Amino acid sequence: MKRKTFPGGLHPPDNKWSAGKAIESCPLPPELVIPMAQHIGAPAEPCVQKGDRVRKGEAIGQAKGYVSVPVHASTSGEVIAVEPRPHPLGRQLLAVVLRPDGEEQWLEALAGVDPETLSPDEIRERIRAAGVVGLGGATFPSHVKLTPPDGKAIDTLILNGVECEPYLTADHRLMLEEPARIIDGLAILCRVLGVRRALIGIEANKPDAVRVMTAAAAGLAQVVPLPVKYPQGAEKQLILALTGRVVPSGGLPMEVGVVVHNVGTAAAVSDAIRRGRPLVGRVVTVTGPGWRSRRTCGWRSAPPCPI
Repeated sequence: MKRKTFPGGLHPPDNKWSAGKAIESCPLPPELVIPMAQHIGAPAEPCVQKGDRVRKGEAIGQAKGYVSVPVHASTSGEVIAVEPRPHPLGRQLLAVVLRPDGEEQWLEALAGVDPETLSPDEIRERIRAAGVVGLGGATFPSHVKLTPPDGKAIDTLILNGVECEPYLTADHRLMLEEPARIIDGLAILCRVLGVRRALIGIEANKPDAVRVMTAAAAGLAQVVPLPVKYPQGAEKQLILALTGRVVPSGGLPMEVGVVVHNVGTAAAVSDAIRRGRPLVGRVVTVTGPGWRSRRTCGWRSAPPCPI
């Protein structure tokens, strides 16, 4: 049967060399730089100062405005500076610099809750307070995506597990190793949006992920294998491929009744609600033709993975 897709696209080499490597924890560096600009929208404002001791998950930056989220300490340790540091955007931006103590001590006040006991608005607020943003690359604050304006009826939630870019295998490994977290997050997102139709798009070069996610999502969402091509994971192309709906030029997915979240974002939503854990890390791919060891690893902040 011909698979759903969008017209056009490219077929660059996959180079998914790290697809068979399990996720590993990246060791803590001696100095951890946590930028206050980690999402689309207004950067967070530091709420700690030099000399403060913080625990993992403790807020070190407060949101500034609606399209913004707080930033949390990604490990326990001492604040050694609050100052501009080099940023991936190509300029110096304000950051909190920690000296990790190696204890990884979580903030004791963090507590999870059964999402069934919360209203949609309460879930949105917990997602915002946990600093959850889109982990597909755009880093758009997730609570904003989950708050459609009046008159915008949402009937479909799409989880993006396409990962069409060459080399990247972070989402692939997450789907294989943590499907329950992803599907729990999907269920929470469906509850917030009030939708019953959920689709999970995965490119066909990940047959193992298709099998695992199909089993995990049984009765809740439909997993749809998609042809392998770039940019299948872009929101508008993915919506067209899965639903046949065309997002108007300059418009948002909400215009056609759809909200799209990355599979990593869904897992982060589960952590935020069920475990009370803010977003303090993600999975990244470290790979290349010259590496003896090609792997996918968990990382906690902006610096490059030292492996």
